Amino acid sequence: MLEKRFEELYNRAYERGYNTFSPFLTLPEQSELKKMYLPCVLFGGYDGAQRVVAGFGETVGNDDFPIACVKIEPLNEKFADELTHRDFLGSLMNLGIKRETVGDIIVDGKCGYVICLENIADYICENLTRVRHTSVEAKRSLIPENTAEKFEVLTVFATSKRLDVIIGAVYNFSRSESSKLIASERVFINSVLTLSASKTVSDNDIITVRGYGRFILSGEVKTTKKGRLVLEIKKYC
Repeated sequence: MLEKRFEELYNRAYERGYNTFSPFLTLPEQSELKKMYLPCVLFGGYDGAQRVVAGFGETVGNDDFPIACVKIEPLNEKFADELTHRDFLGSLMNLGIKRETVGDIIVDGKCGYVICLENIADYICENLTRVRHTSVEAKRSLIPENTAEKFEVLTVFATSKRLDVIIGAVYNFSRSESSKLIASERVFINSVLTLSASKTVSDNDIITVRGYGRFILSGEVKTTKKGRLVLEIKKYC
C-alpha cells in the first residue's frame, strides 16, 4: 500500500506536470521510499528534520513544500508547566489531528514550535488552547533559527566499523544487544532500515537507533598499537 501511494504521487507529478507531496513520513516510510529509487526531494521544514515530506516533480524546491510552523506559547509563562515534546504532541492528537500531518516538534523553554502541513496550521491556531494544565496561545511563526542540530563529540574505541560494534561502542551495549536492536528493525543508516549487523559503516553515515537517538560516524582518528580503531562520533543532543 505504501509503495502504491508513492508510485501514484510520482506518476501524478510527471504525467500531469505539477508537483505532488506526501504527508510527513516516519523513518520506516522514508526507508521504503529510498529503496524504490523514485526521484524526489525530502524536506521537513529545516535541515536535519527527522520527519519529512516527499516532494515529487521536476521543479520541486524547499520553498514549494506545503509546510507551516505554529508557535505554541503559555499565556502566563510564570505559572506554566515544564512542557515536553510528548505534552505538545498529546494536545495536538486530542484535537483529532492525524499524526501524518505533523512533523517535528521543537521545544524551546516552555514554548513549542510545531512543523505541520499548511492545511492544518489554521486549525491548530484556532483550536489549541491548552497543553496539560497550561493555557496557551497558538499562532503561525517562522521556524526558529536555533533548530540547527547540536552534537556531543565523542571518541570511542572499536575493533571494526561493523554496525553492531559501533552501536555497542556508542551506547555501551554488548554485541548481542546491538544485534538484537538491529534484528528488531530499530536501526537505520541514512534513513534506510538496516538488518545486517555486519554491515560496514562509512564515514559521515547517520545512524539512528530508535529509542536511543542518532549519531554520525565522523571518521577514524587513529589505530592503537593493539589494532583497535579510535573513532570520532558526533552524537545528537
